[in-house]
Amino acid sequence: MSIVSARSSRPNRWTAARVSVVWRNFDLQLTTYAALLLSFGLAMAYSNTATSGAGVFEGSSVFLRALMWTAIAVAVFLVATTFDYHWLKTFAWPLYLVQLGLLAVTLAIGGGVGGTSRWVSVFGLQFQFSELAKVLMIVVLANYLGSRVGRLGSLWALIGAGILAGPPFVLVLLQPDLGTALVFGAILVATLFMSGASLRWLGILAASAVAAFPFVWTYVLADYQKARLTAFLNPLADIQGTGYQLYQAQIAVGAGGWFGVGLTNGTQNALGLLPVQDTDFVFAILAEELGFIGAVVVLGLFVALLWRVLVAGWRSKDPFGTVFACGVAAMLLFQLFVNVGMVIGIMPITGIPLPFISHGGASLISIALALGILQSINIRQGRAEW
Repeated sequence: MSIVSARSSRPNRWTAARVSVVWRNFDLQLTTYAALLLSFGLAMAYSNTATSGAGVFEGSSVFLRALMWTAIAVAVFLVATTFDYHWLKTFAWPLYLVQLGLLAVTLAIGGGVGGTSRWVSVFGLQFQFSELAKVLMIVVLANYLGSRVGRLGSLWALIGAGILAGPPFVLVLLQPDLGTALVFGAILVATLFMSGASLRWLGILAASAVAAFPFVWTYVLADYQKARLTAFLNPLADIQGTGYQLYQAQIAVGAGGWFGVGLTNGTQNALGLLPVQDTDFVFAILAEELGFIGAVVVLGLFVALLWRVLVAGWRSKDPFGTVFACGVAAMLLFQLFVNVGMVIGIMPITGIPLPFISHGGASLISIALALGILQSINIRQGRAEW
C-alpha cells in the first residue's frame, strides 16, 4: 500500500514542480508597469467624472465604466496568460476570418459620430471591434512570418503579408478610421522588419507608398480628414475650427507647469474647453493636472513596458513569440507617439487613443489580451526542455 502511495505521489510532485518552473517565467515587471499605467488611466477617469459634476459612482459615469472595463480587462489578461498560446498558431486562419467578420459587421450595423461606423453595441456597451482586430492581426502575421523565417528575402513573401493586412486595413479605413488603419500599417512594417524581411524590398515598398500618397490624398481622404491632418502645422489659422482642439490642448499642457495644478483642478477639464478630453486628448488633461513630472513618469512607464515586451520577444524560442512581441510593441509605440505627438503639436490630429490612459473598454481589453498572450509565451518557453 505504501509502495502504491509513493508511486502515485510522484506524478503529483512532478506536476507541482513543473507548474512552479512554468510560472517562474511570469514577467512580474511587465504586469507591474501595465498596472501602474492603468492606475493613471483610472485617475484620469476619476478626474473627468468629478469635474463634470456627475457622481463618481453613478451608473453612467466615466469612472464607474472605467472600473468595470478594468475588471473585465484583468479577467481577459488572466485567461490569456493561462491559455496555451500554441493553439493560436493552430487557429490563426479561423481567427483571421473572425477578424474580417467583426470589421464587416461594424461597417454593416455599427454607429459613431458624424455618420461613421466604428462601434457596435454589445449588451448595451459600445465596443470597437477594430481594437480587437489589431491583436488578431498581430497573431495572423506572427503565424505567417514566424513560419517563414529565413525565407523572407523574396518579394512574394512580403506581398503575402501585405495581402493579409490589406483587407482589415481597407475595412477600417472605410469606417472611416484613418488613425486605427495607420496602426495596422505600423504593425505590418514592424513585424516584417523584425522577421528578417529584405531591406531592399521594404525600401522599395516604402518608396511606392510615398509615391502613392498624392493619389490617396486626392481620391481617398475626405475633406475633414485632410483638414485635421494639416491643422497641426498652423492651428491659429482656424482657431475656432480645425485648430481648436490643438490650441486648447497646448494651453492645458502649458498650464500644468512642473508639478501640475492637481487632480480635478484643471481649468480645461473643469470648464469642458477641450473636446474628447477623456479619450483622444486625455494626455493634455494629464499634463495639466499632474504637470511635466507626472507626464514624464507616465512616459517612463511606457518605455519600461515596451522594454519588457521586447525582452519577451527576445527570450522567445519560438519565432511566433518573437514576431508577436514585436507587433505588440509596434502597436503600443505607434499609438503612444502619435497620441502624445498630436497633443504637443508635432503630429497630425488623428483619432488614436493613448493606451491604458484614454477611456475606452475595447482598447483596454485588447491590450490586456495582447499582454496576456505575451505572458503565456513567457511562461511556456521552457516546455521544449522537459
